[in-house]
Amino acid sequence: MLGLIEPLKVKGYTLRNRIVLPPMQTGRASFEGVVTNRLINFYVKRSAHLGLPIVEHSYISPTGKIGPKQLSIHDDSSISGFEKLANELHKVGAPAVVQISHAGAVTNKRVIGTEPAGPSPREKSRMLDSKEIYGIAEEFALAAERAVKAGFDGVELHGAHGYLLNQFYSPLFNRREDEFGGSLEKRMRFPLMVAEKVRICLGDKLLLYRLGSDDLAPYGTHTGDSIVFAQKLEASGVDILDVSGGMCGSEPRQLRQIKGYFVPQAAEIKKAVSVPVIGVGGITEPEFADKLVSEGKVDLVAVGRAFWSDSQWAEKAIDALKNSKHPVNS
Repeated sequence: MLGLIEPLKVKGYTLRNRIVLPPMQTGRASFEGVVTNRLINFYVKRSAHLGLPIVEHSYISPTGKIGPKQLSIHDDSSISGFEKLANELHKVGAPAVVQISHAGAVTNKRVIGTEPAGPSPREKSRMLDSKEIYGIAEEFALAAERAVKAGFDGVELHGAHGYLLNQFYSPLFNRREDEFGGSLEKRMRFPLMVAEKVRICLGDKLLLYRLGSDDLAPYGTHTGDSIVFAQKLEASGVDILDVSGGMCGSEPRQLRQIKGYFVPQAAEIKKAVSVPVIGVGGITEPEFADKLVSEGKVDLVAVGRAFWSDSQWAEKAIDALKNSKHPVNS
């Protein structure tokens, strides 16, 4: 029976197990967004026994940067640093995947030097026009090209936690009345356009999408919407769906006490697609993570905070599961 420490084949890649290090802002890049040795060490220490490390969100445009010491992948000067990071991850037998992002309306004017912009006008942000929308889609594609040039095995599009792609998808942020807003179909249009453009740039590399599956708000998106969206993402060439929260963020207060709090959404989406699905949400116990995979609820499990505090979490989890005297799901 499949479990957390079994390998998984995705496209031309074989992940040695189903343990995922999700993208977490480490604050270890330079103020200019350059990869540092300190950042490389953070990922290498955690990836020696890991199936899939996803490097933290890297901004594709200066107008999409959300804070200091965030990684940058917005111009070619970033390639050499990412190349060093990819090489070190490959040395410990891990694939190299980086999340690329644009923060849109939730950026800060003091950080980006201009007025933030998103799908619709808000108190502290303006509305993007159509020309700008197409331009940002190109910036995502160029960022993906840089990742490939640096030797990365794939990218993850950040479409969760209230970032720009999520802002277009959610009716809580998107009040447009043109081709990019209104109906679910129109709200999906920009993120799908980005996915399709990035897919072309990646060639045979992996494309992941972090899907903000549920806003946890009465007039926001819900799992039913995200099932439709997930199927569209799969059709656009996404290889792995990373299911997390929408406008509610990555750690919603109302779900915080539940182990695997976004797994129910991931399990429903998994039923509707054929690509692997990542489950996440306050997961710290190897036995619980193993059970999620063995019961078929998800294909991979992301462990964040536990990895933050213990760089050897994967090694310890593998040993614990191998040495367990009783089947986890008995």
